[in-house]
Amino acid sequence: MSTFTRLQKRLSRQGIETQYENNIYRFNKEQIEAEVLLPESLPLEEKAVQQLLNLASVHVPGSDAKVCRTRATPDFHPGAVAPVGSIVATTTDLVIPAAIGTDINCGMRLLTTGLSYAEAYSQKEALIQQLKNTLLLDQRDVPVTPTSFSALFDEGLAAWLQELPQQGVWQQADFKRMHAELNAILSTQAVQAHSRYAPEAFFEQREIIRPASLGTVGSGNHFVELQIVDTILDRHAAYAAGLHEGEVLMMIHTGSRDVGFYIGQRWMDKARALWPATAKYPSSGLFGLTDEHAQGYFLAMGCAARYAWANRIVLTELVRAAWKQVFGQDKSKLIVDLSHNIIFPEQGMNLHRKGATPARAGELALIPGSMGDYSYLVLGKGNEDWLWSCSHGAGRSVRRQAMRNKVPDLQKNSRLPWQCITLKSDRLREEAPEAYKPITPVIEIQEQAGLIQPVARVRPWITFKA
Repeated sequence: MSTFTRLQKRLSRQGIETQYENNIYRFNKEQIEAEVLLPESLPLEEKAVQQLLNLASVHVPGSDAKVCRTRATPDFHPGAVAPVGSIVATTTDLVIPAAIGTDINCGMRLLTTGLSYAEAYSQKEALIQQLKNTLLLDQRDVPVTPTSFSALFDEGLAAWLQELPQQGVWQQADFKRMHAELNAILSTQAVQAHSRYAPEAFFEQREIIRPASLGTVGSGNHFVELQIVDTILDRHAAYAAGLHEGEVLMMIHTGSRDVGFYIGQRWMDKARALWPATAKYPSSGLFGLTDEHAQGYFLAMGCAARYAWANRIVLTELVRAAWKQVFGQDKSKLIVDLSHNIIFPEQGMNLHRKGATPARAGELALIPGSMGDYSYLVLGKGNEDWLWSCSHGAGRSVRRQAMRNKVPDLQKNSRLPWQCITLKSDRLREEAPEAYKPITPVIEIQEQAGLIQPVARVRPWITFKA
């Protein structure tokens, strides 16, 4: 009996009809439908399927707001409430806060460095120590002001940069470059915010504030990684992005940290509290918000989203400062910054992406593997069937909790040589390459299905995890 047949029988006992054709799983339960793009060689967990169908079935009693379509990319696996790798399109009057959870605007940015691997390798140990001090030992000075936070939440990133004090990390930052790089941050125009939804601590009557989380990576699968351009796959697109084979790149993966948790949890709680008193709570734990409450959520989510973008900007400047300390120069340039855990109003719908990346036609996207596998820079192809999206990575194949109880051979099961700098041994087990799907079939199936066009393949060199 094939793996698919066994899965089909198990799901059938739960009233879920399953079909599999052309690398697409199609699920139907009581006229609720969802689709997953996944080669049969990669694992599919029942819990993730159940969570996806739960998302597809969200509705608010007494409202005409509804879920329009539900899809999942090949990095699909279970999450806390909503599955990772899911895209849910709803009518414009409906949002589902738990569909993206608390890690609001978790995303990635990629930068060139202008140095070849050979040039960087000559200073490897000094570079590791400088970045370890900055990223893991908290040797950073990131001053901000209440005025700058008001500007960030009420006006945006450009206004925030203009209000930053000329102290700490900002003393040596190139503000002209930072302002120019705002154009490489995708989808900022889709986000509105208001400071009344932000944490009150940011507006205390103090001249300087140093938030504990601003300029930090965070735990879990977040990272800062030095990578090497391994293979150019689309020369025209790679040239436009400024990529060269053998060059060292920086990839940053983090989100809105405690601000996202503060806002995400409050609004998930609010969605539950606003549920009609006469209606039964959904067993899935997924509560929708409609109309004015949905608009309020968007403004609150926007605060977390802008904080996440600011966090990635700060991390970039901290890494640049360390880089300059080691090499005496910094010619780095931002290629792209994009979100993969956020709700954007687009295409006449609200697109909820949970661990899924926008792949609009002609826009760059990042799809990393594990720290022992390749990562890819790709161009989106604007595939409507897959809701203008692609995967945000390879996706876990073994849950983090299960990896904690294993003693993996950290190099034996890796697809590529790798080095991780961390202060926590648990992180090496939780994020070991064997906990993740191989990236190659994840990329290939999305290319075949018309979601993406690969531009360049990069390999890991040194990964920093908090």
